[in-house]
Amino acid sequence: MKILGISGSGRDEKTSNCYRLVKRILDSTGMDYELISLRGKVIRGCIACLGCVQDNVCVVKDDLWPLREKIVEADGYVIGAPNYYSGINATTAALLERWFQFRHRTGDLLWGKSAVAVGVGGGDGSVVADRIEQIMGYNFIETVAKVSGQGTASCFSCGYGESCKVGVPCMLYGEGVKITKEMIPDISKQPQVLQAAEQAGKELAKRLVGHNRSEITKKMQKIMMEHFKKSV
Repeated sequence: MKILGISGSGRDEKTSNCYRLVKRILDSTGMDYELISLRGKVIRGCIACLGCVQDNVCVVKDDLWPLREKIVEADGYVIGAPNYYSGINATTAALLERWFQFRHRTGDLLWGKSAVAVGVGGGDGSVVADRIEQIMGYNFIETVAKVSGQGTASCFSCGYGESCKVGVPCMLYGEGVKITKEMIPDISKQPQVLQAAEQAGKELAKRLVGHNRSEITKKMQKIMMEHFKKSV
């Protein structure tokens, strides 16, 4: 069993709360994994060219190309992204949009797999985790756990965090705030989030041992069918 971890954060491994939270979950699985950061990668959104219809392989040649086989070969996923404007950030959104390539002509390369969705935001990351879960559902992948935490908003390090009235420090602590190291959000200072991450990793590992992809596929197909019925 191998798990693919993806951190959609644009920050480096040391400063990205998203990356560290994804890694925490992966470490907690006790299984073989690979963690990939999307930092610095150029991944375009789906351009609706339908070039993938015949063989379920996207024809757009960018940094997603070498990741395709890793996505296909993985038994499970831990996917994390930061909250941008109460939504998933563009790079991660583009990556997941391009999973459309696997769906044509009853393509079942991803069906019945399991995932953990991770969201990190300056205030809250739950909206991101929810969105990742939704996209997994379209691919009949079951999200077995969602983990969200508060990350470090750029306002804390932009140089104007103490004076900007629309910045996160001011919104959290009021005007005249003096930024201290102690007040800067970090997942390492959020025990409940770390505990949730460890539990999510264990749950993912549990699901992957002896899991029945066919049964999970049927379950997810039923869920998505109900979703479509309610939306029309």
